[in-house]
Amino acid sequence: MHRKGTTPATLDLFAEDTPQPQANEQIGPRSWVLRGFALPWVDRLLPALDSVLTQAPFRQMVTPGGHVMSAALSSCGRYGWITDHQGYAYSPIDPQTGEPWPALPEVFLKLAQQASDEAGFQDFVPDTCLINRYIPGAKMSLHQDKNERGYEWPVVSVSLGIPAMFLFGGHARSDATQRVPLFHGDVVAWGGEDRLRFHGVMPIKQAEHPQLGEQRINFTFRKAR
Repeated sequence: MHRKGTTPATLDLFAEDTPQPQANEQIGPRSWVLRGFALPWVDRLLPALDSVLTQAPFRQMVTPGGHVMSAALSSCGRYGWITDHQGYAYSPIDPQTGEPWPALPEVFLKLAQQASDEAGFQDFVPDTCLINRYIPGAKMSLHQDKNERGYEWPVVSVSLGIPAMFLFGGHARSDATQRVPLFHGDVVAWGGEDRLRFHGVMPIKQAEHPQLGEQRINFTFRKAR
């Protein structure tokens, strides 16, 4: 994974030196932004991420409609999220290597569980973590997370690196969306009545993070089965 160590961050998406509130922010009845929640974990997350990517490198997946996704993807855990001409699915096998996906690192699991607890969702044990890599210009169209077998468990999403503008909508694609700025270390958790809300990411603006360079890394934890 490419990183940089000394270059000052330039947050072109927002005003320079934008303060990062530490209070939790409620964005739906059962949806929360936990500002800076992952910051104490970063020094343990990054080596674990490097280990995962050694086994399952980032790749550009193709949607069933034939479009190359602008965010590069990998996965870890018992299942990985995949897409091809047949549709979207979870698979225990990485189609690129023919091997099982890397195990979910313990530090990933503990962060997901503690963030879930903080957001009011107890006893969450994710069995999959989708890892997205966004470079400037990459985006994620509005979608629902609905390939899981049941929706009783939350989605927990961790942001690292350069900022993103998260779109959080309603239960129909045409519903109005909130624009929620996300910074390095922020965690978003949603579930319950909000579990199937549409959400996405606006095109990433040019910026540079002192540890991760010109990229945003996003972990999305779910219970697939």
